[in-house]
Amino acid sequence: MALATRVAVLIGGVGGAKLASGLMHVVAPERLTFIVNTGDDFWRLGLKICPDLDTVMYTLAGLVNRETGWGIAGDETAVMDSLEGHYGVEPWFRLGDKDLATHLLRAQGLRQGNSLTEVTDCLARRLGVSARLLPMCDEETPTLVDTADRGELGFQEYFVKHSWRPIVKSIKHKDCEKATMSAPVSSALETADVILIAPSNPWLSVAPILAVPGMRQALKRADAPVVAITPIIAGAAVKGPTAKIMAELGLPVSEAAVARFYGGIIDGFVNDIRNEPLRVEGIRAVRLNTLMTDDAAKAALARDALDWIAGWAA
Repeated sequence: MALATRVAVLIGGVGGAKLASGLMHVVAPERLTFIVNTGDDFWRLGLKICPDLDTVMYTLAGLVNRETGWGIAGDETAVMDSLEGHYGVEPWFRLGDKDLATHLLRAQGLRQGNSLTEVTDCLARRLGVSARLLPMCDEETPTLVDTADRGELGFQEYFVKHSWRPIVKSIKHKDCEKATMSAPVSSALETADVILIAPSNPWLSVAPILAVPGMRQALKRADAPVVAITPIIAGAAVKGPTAKIMAELGLPVSEAAVARFYGGIIDGFVNDIRNEPLRVEGIRAVRLNTLMTDDAAKAALARDALDWIAGWAA
């Protein structure tokens, strides 16, 4: 697929950031727009924390800690250590010292009346990110997880504080009905040649994006093909609680269940070579190597997926 192709990506988390890295090798960065989940966002110590936005931003800037997939490489935690040791602050959500600089500038920008979209663009440009990085919306729509053993938890309490151990009963997106699609997000979807849904957790990372009013309708009416990439390989998730959540919600842990979850908004599905062929009515499918173990594999998946889409979407 030509470097001039405009690609919009719905994305969140470490798996999504890997795809973002791969796309940067095969598509001109100025032609890439990443629409990022903000349901994980929360306020901590007076700072606005945007984990998925920061993971994607640090990845594209070449700063990410490659061992964890999040945070900044070589970061230290002197500030958090002092908060815990001197002031007794509970350390369940730790922030690196370099990472704190991002949160300080974000909080300052928001308090000055700038939108999250504007602040994100400023931060990304300062870090040399040439692709467009957009929050899914500017309003706060926190993901809440209702659990069998601990009741309703904020996302970060569920995911970090309790290490996603509680059994999930349901997931909701607080105040999502009050959110609006920003003009840049709407424009990115309208002008894209291809729209991808990254292999992020469908229920925790992609569902919050789809919950923004108008998002599903925009995807359905888009002229561009909409294609999702499987987060499930051989009956398991590469990382994180995707498979666990599917089982707890009474769903089969399969790529077909993911494709059906996206039913009505996707035209195609990139399945993994280790999975059985996908047979879901109305959805084209291909099997590729979706296991992104290194930079070459990330770029290969991005290139092969776009080439496959070009073959039937022209």
